[in-house]
Amino acid sequence: MAVSKGFLDFVVEQLAGCGPIVTKRMFGGAGLYAGEIFFGIVDDDVLYLKVDDDTRGHFAGAGSTPFKPYPGRPDSKQYYTVPVSVLEDAGELTRWGRLAIAAALRGRGGSSRSGRRRNP
Repeated sequence: MAVSKGFLDFVVEQLAGCGPIVTKRMFGGAGLYAGEIFFGIVDDDVLYLKVDDDTRGHFAGAGSTPFKPYPGRPDSKQYYTVPVSVLEDAGELTRWGRLAIAAALRGRGGSSRSGRRRNP
């Protein structure tokens, strides 16, 4: 995984409508957090957002594809790419970011338990 600082800064700026976003480096890429909620991954300057059964169809219908961190291994069905047209539109990316945050919350049972984390 790799991510450039410029791209990561751009993503955080575009997601400003979702509230304060914190990034944490992970395996050369970066994780995106809204508070304690892990809702996105940036890898190779591509943004992936959290999906679940309620939102996967929305992402797939827009042409998004699953995160595939390792060749020859299954895709992650939990994170999907964000189309460039959405990435470049801060309002639309905010809407998608909120969908991802909501999916992450549903995955946690809707609570904001601190100190307990589920694997992304």
